[in-house]
Amino acid sequence: MSEAFSQEQGGGIEKERETKERMKISFESPHAMSRIKKVIGVVSGKGGVGKSLVTSLLAVEMNRLGYKTAVLDADVTGPSIPRAFGIKSKAQSNQDGLLPIKSATEIDIMSVNLLLEKDTDPVIWRGPLLANMVKQFWTDVIWRDIDFMFIDMPPGTGDVPLTVFQSIPVDGIIVVTSPQELVSMIVGKAVRMAEMMEIPIIGLVENMSYFKCPDNEKNYAVFGESHIEEIGEQYQLKVLAKIPIDPKLSAACDRGMIELFKGDWLDGLAKQLKDKLPFNEGETEN
Repeated sequence: MSEAFSQEQGGGIEKERETKERMKISFESPHAMSRIKKVIGVVSGKGGVGKSLVTSLLAVEMNRLGYKTAVLDADVTGPSIPRAFGIKSKAQSNQDGLLPIKSATEIDIMSVNLLLEKDTDPVIWRGPLLANMVKQFWTDVIWRDIDFMFIDMPPGTGDVPLTVFQSIPVDGIIVVTSPQELVSMIVGKAVRMAEMMEIPIIGLVENMSYFKCPDNEKNYAVFGESHIEEIGEQYQLKVLAKIPIDPKLSAACDRGMIELFKGDWLDGLAKQLKDKLPFNEGETEN
């Protein structure tokens, strides 16, 4: 073995050790008045695949099943959750802490846009500040009697996702993808990060999977043929749902009426969440 190779190998081991050291988990306690039973992270390896849409739909679906749900919008630089729910009011606080906004169907929501003076104000912060803001959404907001909290994660594997995984006891994550071939590599990054953080991966959801033509009822692969089954097999993950391109769904989000939209694509996933994440002893299921 050459000296150069030995040094290179030693450097690789040292880097891996440093990475694991940086990823050490030390969960933060939620607000003393918070009661949160299950936390689900919704992640993607890249932006633009519909992660916030899936987060919103899951919160709505579990709410319809009788569970008290909440959305913690951790995508600080691209917060779209309030828009989907039609929320225009700002978050308030009292002597105890910060209060989430309740949607039309009583879903608790906290997002940076609920704190900004104008929705269009940019959040020009460096990574540590963004991560600290998300941490405060967990520690300073009073989340009362939540059965399922869904965290809309920012895309990628940077500071904010790392902080969430280190600070918040996430029970499992759902990885959102789209049909493009490039997604396989990107999903791999998200999966690898979850594995390194020892967080269970519930499975995959493919958004923009196909378009169903209303004239002939045929499905068309607008963004190319789906590779979700291959990706699931490659990483030994279950394919949980395939969401089509639906103009009515897009319109519901744009109009802030996501809670009124009816679609059955996530019915199976909702049931799996209920069955896969049973409540612990001392927790009461609705």
